[in-house]
Amino acid sequence: MTELNILFRKRIGISEDENIGFEKLEHVLEKTAQSIPFENLCIIENKTYEITKENLINKILVRNEGGLCYELNAIFYFFLIENGFNAFLVRGGVYNNETQAFQQLGRTHVTILVNHEGQTYLIDTGFGGNLPLKLVPLTGESVTSKNGEFRIKKENSVHGDHILEMKLKHKDTDWKIGYAFDSSKPVADISELNEIQTIICEHPKSPFNKNPLISLFTDSGKLILTNTSFTQRIDGVITKNKMNNKKFKELAKQHFGIQKDSDC
Repeated sequence: MTELNILFRKRIGISEDENIGFEKLEHVLEKTAQSIPFENLCIIENKTYEITKENLINKILVRNEGGLCYELNAIFYFFLIENGFNAFLVRGGVYNNETQAFQQLGRTHVTILVNHEGQTYLIDTGFGGNLPLKLVPLTGESVTSKNGEFRIKKENSVHGDHILEMKLKHKDTDWKIGYAFDSSKPVADISELNEIQTIICEHPKSPFNKNPLISLFTDSGKLILTNTSFTQRIDGVITKNKMNNKKFKELAKQHFGIQKDSDC
């Protein structure tokens, strides 16, 4: 078993001798969402690194930090490959439901597609609080998880040939667009993700280069920490507390296991 396989299992609390078949993937997705936070601290601290398999292992599995979609889904992709799955990374564009338009960042979302027994499924561990927490088939069939309902429509757009739609639990009453993605253009090499990181870091419209954000799922909901507030959603009940820099550092460590001033 490789170092990545051993460390990933340790990080999410799955034993080395457990066989991860297709039927176990939803369990693995939930464990991952509850163990590895979605966060942008390295970008805020201007301490990014080249996206390589080795650097992802070091950041996420050795230093026990989190990351954004191009990091979280990349490390999960490597884990899938090493456990025998036919997986590949694809790029897409995130939709802004407030402006009713795609974000002006291009195809900067990275997600995973898995082929299994003639069927293709979307797997995403890097979409913040919007994770399906289940495999979503590209057939249009909706799936339901603790986080809501999710489905994929085959529809051409500027960002690809499919669209992920979602109806988040305790939040949405109607379907809304999450992102579009291109199933026909897999990421050819992991180095391609460096272009995405550069855009996320430098683009004036990037939502991740202005203020710190950490989010993580729990058994009963999710946690969201910013530099101004700490939000806990437990069984649909929301509590929100104001934040300052000292409290941010304390809660980042206490609830997410992240030392804010660590090397990124």
